Formats: sequence, C-alpha cells, structure tokens
Amino acid sequence: MKTEGRNAVLELLKTDKTIDKILLEKGAQGTLGKIFAEARAKDIRVQFVPRAVLDKESPDKRHQGVIAYTTDFVYADFFGLGGGEESLIVLCDGIEDVHNLGSILRVAECAGADGVVIPKAKGASVTEAVIRISAGAAEHIPVAKVPSVNYAIDELKKRGYWIYALEAGGESIYETALSGKVALVVGGEDSGVKRLTREKCDKTLSIPLFGKVNSLNASVALGIAVYEVVRARIRK
Repeated sequence: MKTEGRNAVLELLKTDKTIDKILLEKGAQGTLGKIFAEARAKDIRVQFVPRAVLDKESPDKRHQGVIAYTTDFVYADFFGLGGGEESLIVLCDGIEDVHNLGSILRVAECAGADGVVIPKAKGASVTEAVIRISAGAAEHIPVAKVPSVNYAIDELKKRGYWIYALEAGGESIYETALSGKVALVVGGEDSGVKRLTREKCDKTLSIPLFGKVNSLNASVALGIAVYEVVRARIRK
C-alpha cells in the first residue's frame, strides 16, 4: 500500500507499521528533510528520485514529494473497540466517497473517538487516498469492518452504548445529553442514514440549519456532533 503526502507519511513514521521503503523527491528540504531524518533513524530504506518518478507512481500527483510503501492497511477487531464508561465510536452508514471517509477519520481521531466502524460492502474502504486525505489520522485511530452497520448497532447495544443517528427531522443535538457510551451513525452522501438503521438507533439527532442549503457534508456534520460529545464530557 502507498501512503502519499508529507503529513500522512510523517504520521505513518510515528506508528509501528512496517515501512518497506520511502521515495523522496531529490533535493528534499523542510518537511521532506525531516521525513528523511526520521526514516534514517528507524533504518527505513529511502530512495531519492526525480519528481517525474513520483508523478508516475501517483496518478493524481498529490504526493507532495514523498511516497511511503507499506503492507496493506490492517483493520482493527470490532470487539476490541472502546469499552470505557465514556467511549465514543463512529459508525459509517454507506459513506462511499473517499474524501468524506478520510475527513471522517481525521475528525474522529482529533475528537478522541475510540474507533470508526465501516461496513464490508456498500461503502468506501481505507485506501491510499483515504489515508492521505485523513492527514495521517488513519494511522492512529482503529478502523473496524463489520458485516453491516445494523449488526454493529445490535452488538454495541449489548455493550451498553447509546446509538444516535445524525439525520434531519430528529431532536436537536443541542438538547440531548450525550453522556456515557455513545455511538454516532453518520449517513452516506445522498441517502443519509438508512430508514431501517434509524429505527434501530435509540434516537435521531439533527443539527439546526438556518441557511438555504438543506444539508451538511457528512464529515462536517460529524465534526459538530463529536465535539458536542466532547463538550458534554469537559463540562462534567
């Protein structure tokens, strides 16, 4: 698997994952020089190559002068996620856009979530693009794959989680006490949280909208929601 981009590779170097090699653009300076120094300190093979070589390896040419090669992304064990009395888990219901998934991982990691859950089918997986878009967050937050989001909801309820769907038409998120074990379900770009999934949730929460556009991007909505959870816990 390839990890592209300066921030993504720097975060990768902080983990225990095995890095086979790193391609660096010739004349590396600044952040690229820091990547080289950290790679050498960990005895990782570094090759200095012309920008054209990196462009060839990166179809969208967003490598920023560096590409790291690792083994395939390792998913976490779903049953190993969370467990604490104030655990927070994010469930992705049909998130198909890699940009949204990458942003969701970044938001969830920054908010201190215990993990992100994605379905094995009908949704994006963690790819090189997702890792890059997450700015390296994918290297730090556990991501688990499950047969379906509804399966994950049933299992989390057994473990004492309150499950909240983020969708229009529900109770205002600002009027809900988001305490204890919380799982937030964020829906796909077009369909939102599916009806059967909403019915399995304990409650549907909505973010008030006051403009002319009637919806928020999935990762933006999640960002608002996870920090409502954080705010509730800080106030305790």
